[in-house]
Amino acid sequence: MASQALYLKWRPLTFSEVVGQEHVTHTLHNALVSGRIGHAYLFAGPRGTGKTTMARVLAKAVNCLAEDPAIRPCNECAYCLSVNEGRFLDLIEIDAASHTGVDDVRELRDRIAFSPNEGRYKIYIVDEVHRFSGAAFDALLKTLEEPPAHAIFILATTEIHKVPQTILSRCQRFDFRRIPLAEIVYRLEQLVEAEGAQADVAALEMIARQATGSLRDAISLLDQLIAEPGQVLTLETAQAILGTVAGESVRDLTGALIYGDRAGGLALINHTLDEGADPRQFSSQMVDYLRLLMLIQTGGSATAGVEVGPDMLAVIEEQAGQFPRPALLGAIRRFNRAAGDAGGGWHPQLPLELAFLESVDVLYNEPAEVAAAPTSAPSQRRAKPSPEVTISTPEEAVPLVPAADAPSLEELQAKWTQVKRTCRQLDLAVEALLNTAALYGIDGHTVILQVPSELLREKLAIPQNGEMIERALQHVFGQPLKIAARVGHAASGGQTGEVETLLAQDSLAAFAVNDLGGKVKRIKNSEENES
Repeated sequence: MASQALYLKWRPLTFSEVVGQEHVTHTLHNALVSGRIGHAYLFAGPRGTGKTTMARVLAKAVNCLAEDPAIRPCNECAYCLSVNEGRFLDLIEIDAASHTGVDDVRELRDRIAFSPNEGRYKIYIVDEVHRFSGAAFDALLKTLEEPPAHAIFILATTEIHKVPQTILSRCQRFDFRRIPLAEIVYRLEQLVEAEGAQADVAALEMIARQATGSLRDAISLLDQLIAEPGQVLTLETAQAILGTVAGESVRDLTGALIYGDRAGGLALINHTLDEGADPRQFSSQMVDYLRLLMLIQTGGSATAGVEVGPDMLAVIEEQAGQFPRPALLGAIRRFNRAAGDAGGGWHPQLPLELAFLESVDVLYNEPAEVAAAPTSAPSQRRAKPSPEVTISTPEEAVPLVPAADAPSLEELQAKWTQVKRTCRQLDLAVEALLNTAALYGIDGHTVILQVPSELLREKLAIPQNGEMIERALQHVFGQPLKIAARVGHAASGGQTGEVETLLAQDSLAAFAVNDLGGKVKRIKNSEENES
């Protein structure tokens, strides 16, 4: 016979045993003591935070036979024991994911008129209620508005935004929160002791972080890790089984990023993955670690100190002082994208490697293929504070001198439509913004754009917009190019510049050229038209 899962075996039986939701348990217990029991409740929150468990406890409490309401549920009377054993006839649990149709709700509505079989109330627990169809919600509406006196509805959902407002307005809503790390660790310690097992606190903390606020997920991971009796669960064992990365690897990769050690960072990534780590998990841990650096930089030392020990906190504080904030925020975004990349093609580690290299390039403001080899002493390698995207108004008196390996203005003009199309694939809003700009020239590796107003220049100065355009330029020309913007109305590229200005000002002409492949042969001014 299969053994019972730990999260079922140790499911809370009273309000006081529910972890991390004191704001809900306190309110419901007071309502029970005062006799102000509602007819419909809505429990909303992330998975594994106790919504269904709370619904079962409430179902027991309203039917409990104990004379003192303050001790309900007593878990000793016939009704409480019946609920605990899953044989209470007046507790009906419905999975809305598999009963989404209006006919299912109509059948429920027809049965609800009958009196309870055993207890005082019939309790209907509808899990994942957001999965109901629109017609099913409509059928449920009247029942929720005027239910029989003996019926109580408890709706549970992880996606509250999908529940119609008409349903929300007829329920008492309780929002369940993610459970704090310390409370999850404390609960895991209790379960380990109750199971007669042994585990290091560091291993339990790692499990709690993996669960991201879901106690059920944490207990399920613990159930997986203490399968062997008599074994002490260590941090190394937990990391090996779950495919996570040691904190030293995350710290060292961050150091390689700060010091621009591309070769060392790539070697560390591949060595860690060869040891059995999961690349997406590695990326997730990098996001968590870089987030701690961000907290330190913004005065959140107290928050970071709760999540890591004093030794690791000292390292994080040192690295936070060496990482410019704009580059740090960009690195967090890149590793976050890598963590969410489900593919990776032939090389699952590729998104992680790209996130690392792109973050180094932005931090040092130089292309990877021409970067100098890192120095041997880490103390000699310091990050160069530079923003991800530099949008400025160049001095008109200074002549523009393209770099030797940079594309010429003519080459930029020839492929400018391709750049816009690439921007369209990345972000339609950025493509629309780019259509308002004209090519002015190229200075070094910086493409100068000209816009007709300061407002448009400020929009181009938004880091996310500039980054999108630079990604499109790199895709089309095969090399990193920066962008800058100036305000003006006269383009400097001869006839070609006039065409770009026309396209920036005339949406119809821009559509004909950019989308239909047309060409502008001649531009007539107003004086020519009058003559």
